[in-house]
Amino acid sequence: MATTTVTHATTEPGNTELRTSLGLFDATTIVMGSMIGSGIFIVAADISRQVQSPGLLLLTWVLSGLMTVTAAVTYGELAAMMPHAGGQYVYLREAFGPLLGFLYGWTLFLVIQTGTIAAVAVAFGKFLGVFVPWVSAQNILVDLGTVNLFGHLTKLTFSSEQLIAILGLVFLSVVNILGVRTGAWVQNVFTTLKVGALLGLIALGLWWGSAPPAEQSQSQGFWQGAQWDLATLTIVSVALVGPLFSSDAWNNVTFTGAEILNPKRNLPIALSLGTVTICTLYFLCNWIYLRVLPFYGSPHGAGPLERGIQYAAEDRVATAAMQVIFGPRGEGLMAAAIMISTFGCMNGLILTGARVYYAMSKDGLFFSRVGNVNAKFCTPAVSLIVQAVWAGLLTLTGTYIELLDYVIFAVVLFYILTIAGLFWLRRTRPDAPRPYRALGYPVLPALYIIFALFVEWALLTHKAGRSVTGLCIVAVGVPVYFLWRRRRMLTNQN
Repeated sequence: MATTTVTHATTEPGNTELRTSLGLFDATTIVMGSMIGSGIFIVAADISRQVQSPGLLLLTWVLSGLMTVTAAVTYGELAAMMPHAGGQYVYLREAFGPLLGFLYGWTLFLVIQTGTIAAVAVAFGKFLGVFVPWVSAQNILVDLGTVNLFGHLTKLTFSSEQLIAILGLVFLSVVNILGVRTGAWVQNVFTTLKVGALLGLIALGLWWGSAPPAEQSQSQGFWQGAQWDLATLTIVSVALVGPLFSSDAWNNVTFTGAEILNPKRNLPIALSLGTVTICTLYFLCNWIYLRVLPFYGSPHGAGPLERGIQYAAEDRVATAAMQVIFGPRGEGLMAAAIMISTFGCMNGLILTGARVYYAMSKDGLFFSRVGNVNAKFCTPAVSLIVQAVWAGLLTLTGTYIELLDYVIFAVVLFYILTIAGLFWLRRTRPDAPRPYRALGYPVLPALYIIFALFVEWALLTHKAGRSVTGLCIVAVGVPVYFLWRRRRMLTNQN
C-alpha cells in the first residue's frame, strides 16, 4: 500500500491558485444541479420493463436514494478533512496511493465526465428540436462515411443536433473560464428553475387526482412479480443502474473543494442537503407518474394512456404524463423543462470536472499546461478547454453512449473504494483533523459497501461483457500512469 507522506501541490492549504468564492448556496446548487439532468424524465420506462411491478419501480428509487445519501454523508467527512481541488481524486490518492487516484481521474476524463457532458449536450439539442425542427439528428450537415471505432461501426456524420450540442458545451466552457462566480451564477439560476420544474410536475400530479391509471396499477398488483427472493433482488439491483445514474454527479462538488468558503462546514452540509432534497423529489416524481399513467401498457398503444409507463413513446415518461394532463401542449412544456434541466446539468459538470484534471496536472500526472490558472479570471482555463475538446469529439463520434454503458461497473467500484478509503484513513490517520465525522459510521458506510458489492455482482453476472470492457478501459490507465510518472521524474531530473 502506498504511503501518503508525499507532498502534492494540490493538497497544500493556502497554496492554491484558485479563488475561494463559493458559498453554501453555491455548493448546494452544484450538488442538486449536477444531479438533475434528463434521466429522471425518461429512465422510469426502462426500469419498469425490467422489474415488471409498480412497487418495485418505487423500490428502486428508495434504494438508490438511500445509497446516494449514505455515500454523500460519508464523503462529507473526507471533504471536510481534505477540502482540495480534485475532491474524490484526492481522497483515493491519499487513501490508496497515486495510482488509484490517477485511474479515477483517467476514467473521469476519458469517459465518465466528458461522456456525460456529451450525452447531456445532445439531449439539450434533441429537446430544442421540439421547438426548432431544423435541430435534428436526421438533419445531416456533413457525411464522411463510416469507420470502425471501439469495435462498432460509427457513421462520421455531423448533424444539426450535434452542432447545437457542441455550441452549448463550448459556450458554457467559456462562461466558466470567465470566472467561478460566473459559472456559479448560471448554476444557481438553472438549478432553481429545474427544481421548480420538478416541484411543478409533482404539484400538477397531485392536482390531477387519483385517476383510473392509478387504480389499474393497484388492481393488477402493486407488488406483482415481487417474489422477495434472490432473483427479485438481483433484478432490482440491475435495474438500479437507471436511478443511480440519474442521481449521479452529486460528488462533483468535492472537485471544487479549494474554492468553497468555509469548506469544512459547507461541503458536508451541501452534500447532505442536496442529495436528500433531490432523492426525495425523484421518488415523488415517480409516484406521480404512477398516479397519472398506467404502469402497464402496449408498445403499439395509440396514446400515452394505452402505452403506459413501460412503453411511453421514446421512453419519455414525464412527457407522457404532461400530455395526459395538458393534452398536446404537454410535450412542449416538458421539452422546455428538460432543456432547462440539461443546460444547468451541463454547466455543473463542466465547472467541476476541470478541477480534477487541474489537480492531476499539479501532481505531474497530466499535461502540465492543464495545471495553469488564468491570471485574470483565476480559473483552470486550459483544463476547461481540454475537457471541452474531448467532450466535443465524443459528441461527434456518438461513442459516448457505449462508453458510459461500459463504465457503469467501474463508477460504482470507485464509489466503493472511496468509502473503503474512509475506513483506511480512520485507521492510518487517527489523529488527523476531522471537522465532520460520517453519520452512522461504521454501520452506514459498511452497509453501503455490502449492498454496492451485491449490485456489482449483479452487473457482472447479467452484463458481464460491458462490465469487463469497462474495467479494461480503467486498466488501460495503468501503463499510462507509469508513462506520466516517468515523464515527471525525467522533468524533475532536468
